[in-house]
Formats: sequence, structure tokens, C-alpha cells
Amino acid sequence: MHHAARTTSLALVVASALTLTACGGSGGADVGAEAKQTLIVWAMGTEGEKLADVAKTYKKAHPNVTVKVTPVGWDVAHQKLVAAAAAGKLPDVMQMGSSFLGEFADMGALEPVDTKAFKQDDFFPAAWDQGTYDGKSYGVPWYVDTRVLFYRTDLAKKAGLKGAPATMADLRKAAEAYQDEAGTKWGLHIQPSGLDAVQSFYPFLYSAGGAVLDGSGKPVVNSPAAVKALEKYGSYYDKGLSDKTFRPGYDVMKDFNRGAVPMFLGGPWQVGLLNDNYPGLRGKWAVAAVPADKASVSNAGGSSLAISADSTHKAAAKDFITYLADAKGQADWYERTKDLPANTAAWETGELAGDANMKVFRKQMETAKALPAQPKLTEITSKVDDAIGSVTQGKSSAKAALDKAQSAIESLVG
Repeated sequence: MHHAARTTSLALVVASALTLTACGGSGGADVGAEAKQTLIVWAMGTEGEKLADVAKTYKKAHPNVTVKVTPVGWDVAHQKLVAAAAAGKLPDVMQMGSSFLGEFADMGALEPVDTKAFKQDDFFPAAWDQGTYDGKSYGVPWYVDTRVLFYRTDLAKKAGLKGAPATMADLRKAAEAYQDEAGTKWGLHIQPSGLDAVQSFYPFLYSAGGAVLDGSGKPVVNSPAAVKALEKYGSYYDKGLSDKTFRPGYDVMKDFNRGAVPMFLGGPWQVGLLNDNYPGLRGKWAVAAVPADKASVSNAGGSSLAISADSTHKAAAKDFITYLADAKGQADWYERTKDLPANTAAWETGELAGDANMKVFRKQMETAKALPAQPKLTEITSKVDDAIGSVTQGKSSAKAALDKAQSAIESLVG
């Protein structure tokens, strides 16, 4: 999931109203799944545009249910959801980004998932975790993404490298070899600072055994493992292996194509973009698992589908989500959008079953980690962004930066 940071002051102001007006009401009597009705669904970004076509197909088998899909831009999604919840007008079904869910679940705006209808074991562990808050599930996993290593195989040969780096030590050596032997401008692209720099840092953090929050939601971002991970991350800038200048809107694939950047940590959507936009690179790049420190662990992203606690169409909403979240529905969704299925059975047939690149993403998802859902998750991760920028710009040691982040996050999870 990609979206702009929301305004903290808006969240605080409208959240006060939301607490009063959307505290998990029963929503009145449910009309039943088979009754003639209109189901209101909000979905974000490209998903919102594509879901309307699926809704038309769904109606053929459910003629009494009209699914009205409203596409919402990620840049305004949080604001619209908060305002709708405060007014008691949330849609029956809504797409929930991983940074949103904890906030709305905490406010009582979401209906708990029927775990008899939706089985945790059908989904990647991290995908299910993203929809869980305070011990209850509020979101059914819809699609996932994770980061793996993209690298130029042709430049690796020039650098004298054999295959992808298997460990974090190998990654550092490969970055140096690309610069020294293959003449690349940089060795590795990782984001130095700014919004969502933490997305680049997670593979270093998780692979070292660190975390931002532990399983109970307690801040642990200044643990010895986390400090070690940020020291390694910052060392790429100390030695000129990575560009320390943050450029908003930077497209790493352009520099990957021209050979200035030989390696980067990227998501599944970039596979298609490379194939479509840079056909001359075919056969000159590959993807590999995140290099291991204590283990090879990446971050999990994606979206869940949630039902409003106040909906009077919960039965129909559950049926529609079932249609979207089962193996057949998610395989169809992949064909339409290339969003990776959260339901593991959807990977067993069709294009996904035979795609070598996607197999790398599947394997990475099996061990990927998601942050525990929290009401102030965006604010929490912004404190880690600040720590990363402080280190990469040479303003602070990793220990001091993460101690500062730890203190700030403690006040947010209070």
C-alpha cells in the first residue's frame, strides 16, 4: 500500500468526535444476505477502479445485491474515512490500509471478523496479523506485498559476483564490488530519509532480529538488534555506497535501467513496471530474497477488507468479502491487478504457480513481518523515519537516534 502521510492534527480533532459517534453500535437489524439491497464499498487507488468490474460479475450470481463501489484516492482516504465515521456514515465494506486499521478498530468503528467464516490458516501469517488489533481480527486479508532484492545480473558478472548476495555481509561486499569493478555510481539504493524511509529499513531491522514494536505493541526500537541494524544501514552512506540525498518522487528504476544503481529493495509491482517500461533490460536483472542477517526477513504490506460496525448489511458484506478473499477470487484479482494474493491457495494454480519472480515474493511472505496494529501507527513510524534520517545525514549515532525514537513512541502507545 502506498499513500501520503495523514495530518496528525486532523486525526486528533476528528477522532474525538469519532469516539463519541462510532463506538461500535449494533447498526440496527441486518437485512440478510438474500434481501434486495445496495452494498456500499470504498476501495482505494487502483483497487477502487478495478473493483467495480468485479462487483458487476458478483451481481450476476447475486441479483438481489447491488454493489456500489466508490474509488477513493490514497491521499484523501484517511480524511474521508475519519469524517465518515464521525458522521456515522462509513460504507458497509471498506479497504483498510495497514496503517489505518488499528485506529478505526480502537474507535469501535469496525465489526470483528467472523473467524468461523474466515480461517487464519488460509492466509499468510503477516497478512492476518495486519488485520488484528488488541487480540481480535477486524480485517480479512485482501492482498499483500513485501520487499525483496532486485539486482543487475549483467553488472554482477562485471563485478566478479556469482549470484545474489545471501547475507547482509555479502550485500555490503556486492555494493562495493559493483562500484569498484563494474563502475556503477552507487552500490545499493535504500531511502536515506523522509516519509516512509522505514520501508527500506525494515528488511535490515527484521533480519537482524529487531522490531519497532513487539507482539504486545510495546516499543522496542532501541534494542541492541535494532541499533546494530541501523548502524549497518547508515554505513552505506558513510562509505558513499548509497546516495544520502532524499529526492521526493524518485524513481529508482530509471537509475537501475541505466546502471547507476545496481541493487535496490523493491516490491512486486516493480517487476511488471520493469518488464513494461524497460524491455531492453530483460535477462539482465533478477530478484532474490532479502540477504540474511540472523534470518532473511522482510516487511509485509497490503490491505484488508473490513465491515462497518454500524452497517445494516453485514451478512451481504460478509458474502462479498468471501467472494473477494477465497482462493478463486484472489487468483482472479491477481489477473486483473497483479496484486499478490493474501490467500496462499491462490498461488497454487495459474500464472503465479509458474512465475519464478513471484515465487521469490511468496517465499519472502512466509517469513515477512507486519507491525502490530496501533491507533497511531503512522505517527509511530514517522519517529523511526526521523531516526533513520538523523543517522544517514551524519547528525546522530544509531543508538542516540533510536533512543530518541523509543522515547517518542512510548508516549504514542501510552
